[in-house]
Amino acid sequence: MPKKKTGARKKAENRREREKQLRASRSTIDLAKHPCNASMECDKCQRRQKNRAFCYFCNSVQKLPICAQCGKTKCMMKSSDCVIKHAGVYSTGLAMVGAICDFCEAWVCHGRKCLSTHACACPLTDAECVECERGVWDHGGRIFSCSFCHNFLCEDDQFEHQASCQVLEAETFKCVSCNRLGQHSCLRCKACFCDDHTRSKVFKQEKGKQPPCPKCGHETQETKDLSMSTRSLKFGRQTGSEEGDGASGYDVYWKNLSSDKCGDAGYHDEEEDEYEAEDDEEEEDEGGKDSDAESSDLFTNLNLGRTYASGYAHYEEQEN
Repeated sequence: MPKKKTGARKKAENRREREKQLRASRSTIDLAKHPCNASMECDKCQRRQKNRAFCYFCNSVQKLPICAQCGKTKCMMKSSDCVIKHAGVYSTGLAMVGAICDFCEAWVCHGRKCLSTHACACPLTDAECVECERGVWDHGGRIFSCSFCHNFLCEDDQFEHQASCQVLEAETFKCVSCNRLGQHSCLRCKACFCDDHTRSKVFKQEKGKQPPCPKCGHETQETKDLSMSTRSLKFGRQTGSEEGDGASGYDVYWKNLSSDKCGDAGYHDEEEDEYEAEDDEEEEDEGGKDSDAESSDLFTNLNLGRTYASGYAHYEEQEN
């Protein structure tokens, strides 16, 4: 039988497990919570922006710079890690900084560990927005990561991109290599793959993880767990109805569009012609009534004597 664990042994094992989890959490820190991507308010112009060595808007230096690696604003000199020794003195401001990172544009403190490790482990090394293609030096906002495709996003495009990220570049959910239903989806390539075509000789699958994309190597996700939708075209070969000769596509779309425009224009022309004809008839009726009244007024006092029209002509013939 194995020996029973003592209390000291259990405490040592729990301590080692906690230290292992802490080391893993430090290496996989969230991008939005990283010190080099922290939110900062300028002391001079009062504008909120990403943590920077100089203000993006007014180029002023901040009174309390934040280290891009450890996130501290004051060096307490509790360890001998400082490159510049300041025994018994707390250093703040520019006395605490040692360099400026070329990737995240933020101050790095004069600690030996921060100076030697931040440039290699900076999370904003290739931080270029996938939508607008702007880097850290091109805009003043913070950098975020898409929760679906894990691409970098700027503060202006993060909501619009994530709302339309789960849209495939195909019109169906079928595998791009065969005609079967794609069970795994790559949100970077916007394509579906079946079980057979996710196996790649270039990208190996790690144990306990989803198979990688055979195109880009990004970890795929099951299609049923996502709110995936297919591409929809506003115009093109889907909207054009087939004619008798089997013609369909863009030509039919433009023909239908032109016929609709012509039909609307002809309908409006007919309505205008009807209105004009009615107006002309009303004007003619009014003009006829006015002319009849004027002619009757002219011949009211005219006396032509005895005529056949007056009814006296047959009396004169009988007398003769």
